[in-house]
Amino acid sequence: MTVTVTEQIWVPMTDGTRLAARLWLPDGAEAKPVPAILEYIPYRKRDGTRARDEPMHGYFATQGYGVLRVDMRGSGESDGLLEDEYVKQEQDDALEVIAWMAEQAWCDGAVGMMGKSWGGFNCLQVAMRRPPALKAILTVCSTTDRFANDIHYMGGGLLNDNHWWGAIMLAFQARPADPLMRGADWRSEWIKRLNHMPFWPALWLAHQRRDAYWQHGSVCEDWSAIQCPVMAVGGWADSYTNAVPELLEHLNVPRLGLLGPWAHIYPQDGVPTPAIGFLQEATRWWDHWLKGQDRGIMAEPMLRAFVEDGQNPVSTTKPAVTGNWRGESAWPSRAIAETSFYPQMSKTLSTQPGSGTAAIRSPLYTGTACGEWMGTGVIGDMPGDQRGDDGFSLVFDSEPLTEDVEILGNPVIELLLASDKLLGQMAVRLCDVSPTGASQRVSYAVLNLAHRDGSEDPQPMVPGKPTPMRLKLKMCGHRFAAGHRIRFAISTAYWPILWPAPEAATLSIDLAGSRFTLPVRNLGIAQTPVAFQPPAHGPFAPITQTSQSRLGRSVTIDTLTDTATYVTVGEGGLFGEGVFRFDEIDLTLDHGLTRRLTVQADDPLSARSAISQYFDLGREGWRIRIETETEMTGSATDFRMTGQVRAYENGELVVERLYDQSFPRDCL
Repeated sequence: MTVTVTEQIWVPMTDGTRLAARLWLPDGAEAKPVPAILEYIPYRKRDGTRARDEPMHGYFATQGYGVLRVDMRGSGESDGLLEDEYVKQEQDDALEVIAWMAEQAWCDGAVGMMGKSWGGFNCLQVAMRRPPALKAILTVCSTTDRFANDIHYMGGGLLNDNHWWGAIMLAFQARPADPLMRGADWRSEWIKRLNHMPFWPALWLAHQRRDAYWQHGSVCEDWSAIQCPVMAVGGWADSYTNAVPELLEHLNVPRLGLLGPWAHIYPQDGVPTPAIGFLQEATRWWDHWLKGQDRGIMAEPMLRAFVEDGQNPVSTTKPAVTGNWRGESAWPSRAIAETSFYPQMSKTLSTQPGSGTAAIRSPLYTGTACGEWMGTGVIGDMPGDQRGDDGFSLVFDSEPLTEDVEILGNPVIELLLASDKLLGQMAVRLCDVSPTGASQRVSYAVLNLAHRDGSEDPQPMVPGKPTPMRLKLKMCGHRFAAGHRIRFAISTAYWPILWPAPEAATLSIDLAGSRFTLPVRNLGIAQTPVAFQPPAHGPFAPITQTSQSRLGRSVTIDTLTDTATYVTVGEGGLFGEGVFRFDEIDLTLDHGLTRRLTVQADDPLSARSAISQYFDLGREGWRIRIETETEMTGSATDFRMTGQVRAYENGELVVERLYDQSFPRDCL
């Protein structure tokens, strides 16, 4: 089927704002209208996601769909200002876009919405608003709870990725619209955006508990608000897998879940492989709900999940994994049962409750084998061998397994725990230990102890008082092979994932009141066959790569000061894409960032996060450069974030912004 791509159209809002969009249409749609699919994000349709959009949306158009890729208000070529993530205005605009799409001559009135990450979030949020034309959504790498499971906080603790992502947003949002699309006012609009742009990481640091700010846009606040069918997709190497089982369990609409081995990537391009024919699966979904054609998608198991085999964790690059697809007809699954393990003073796991007390106080740089909080499929971003971090942790090992053990779900740890400080934190890792001793991280979770009973009203610990804790680890699918050991490891720090508490705490665990639980699949039950077609794509955007990227990752420990320095570098392409030119629009892009995180083993107030960054884009006669520098430090009572943004046109400074903000620590 022939497809026509319109590089830019304007979608009018009732307040006079115009949103810029690209449109893919199958030929003949004007005469015979087709259903439409919306993707609605702030990442610049013209250049930011062009390489991904072309083969994906072009494919859907060949299957008889109109696809509209819209830049949100204040991003790309669109009018207006972007104030924050997931604000009500964002949803209001989406409602207008959907209504506008349904009224176009090329649309038959049925609209679906899809997206990954930000776009996956707002699919769910817009579905809660129930626009009449929205018939189904497809959400990828998203969350149901913006505080509990996003890039800002985890277990009530502050993620260092809050700073990382905020720094990237400074560079992303500092870029101007393309004058060839925007027209003569591009420069004045650019300057307006630069002078108005918020200090992104500070926006989120201002809310350190689960208040109304985070409740807004969290679909777990009212599951019943979603009334359209939902397909939810995630990957084990990503950070958003928990949303898939939560949506399956709590929604009361037709729903499907898909969990593969992938990082933060659409599954047709999935890394680690195997990638799958996801665009074919999505088309089956859209055909069912937008065209009324039964392609068998709703006869598939409610959850299709890839259960990974254990791997040698010698490398932090994981291009491929092995394993098997499993199909669960319902979630929670009747084929999965809790199996309990009890920690013993001998540092072993038993089927019988233990006794005695075990204590742990880890060096604050425990966690340097953690990999990235959010895997993106680039080299070096996966967790490495955990033995170094295990050595700084309290570990409990099973005996070598006499048969394979397959798990699918959320491991759970219950502890009776006392702290010698008011504030503290805990990290728990589930590991697969091979006969060689190599330790592979399977799942993990972290907890700010003040948030043990929830994040709306955190309370400090009472020093010395045994306190029950229950912590659900990240959703996982894994097969522990016979001869391997199951390991639970507990530490009092997880750097550089988590910012440390203001004092280094020692935790004492009453083993008699503690238990670890695994979601074990019954391998004796007949397995539902699960199979996918090979990946398919539409035509790719013509690209010329002008240089390769340089990626670096290192951890060093200064033995004189006992200070660890964790450095990640991405030059000439932050995610390994290199410096490249979009040939059709003659636009070259180059993005680089260096992140340096340091902490002293026994001094939480030594923690520091510093990020320097550049973004270059342009063509002959029009060259834009963005430079940012940001830093975060903390005292016993406050956090401080500073930042600088410089925007250049053809080598001349246009705007410089300086930021310096402090926030009281709130049980953090």
